[in-house]
Amino acid sequence: MSTVSCVADGRLITIEGLDGAGKSTLARALAGEIQARGHAVELLREPGGVEVSERIRELVQDPSLRVSARTEALLYAAARAQLVDERVAPALAEAAVVVLDRFVDSSLAYQGAGRALGIEQVRAINEFATAGLTPDRTLLLRISLAGGRARQRERALAQDRLEAEDEGFFEEIAAAYEEIARAEPERVRVIDATGSPAEVLHASLAAVEDLL
Repeated sequence: MSTVSCVADGRLITIEGLDGAGKSTLARALAGEIQARGHAVELLREPGGVEVSERIRELVQDPSLRVSARTEALLYAAARAQLVDERVAPALAEAAVVVLDRFVDSSLAYQGAGRALGIEQVRAINEFATAGLTPDRTLLLRISLAGGRARQRERALAQDRLEAEDEGFFEEIAAAYEEIARAEPERVRVIDATGSPAEVLHASLAAVEDLL
């Protein structure tokens, strides 16, 4: 459980997974269901959520820019630090349930493994960025690389700088996510993302029921 939520009785629920897994769809639905149960809810995304972080989002996603691996990791950590300071920590202090589309695990998987910077090295800079804040529960949406790619094609959106990487990059990310789930089974709950949005929501609600 996070340091902030232990003190204030707020709850931080994060959603992770490969691109195309349905994180944003689940985040909106889950926040709505939790709010319907009478809880104060803050729905946020990464990178973004506040002005500084949204500007950083534009930088890290711009396919026309050359961004080194270390710079990329530091930019994500900076965006995260600002979001925690401006929105996440205050919401937890007010006993809200924060539903966050991506958090530190994304950097561990994408930059630590995908960019081969090292999981522990990336963990260290994010420990500093978040002042040690960790989720009370993380929902890892499991989908195959091919399945995620297919969903992205269905959306017919232009790929950002990271989405345009090759399959090897995403295979490393998928493996890292699985290792994180194995290492922290109490925090990370794996959800089958191949079902319908309603099925994914049902499974996710069951996975966070004890927090609510």
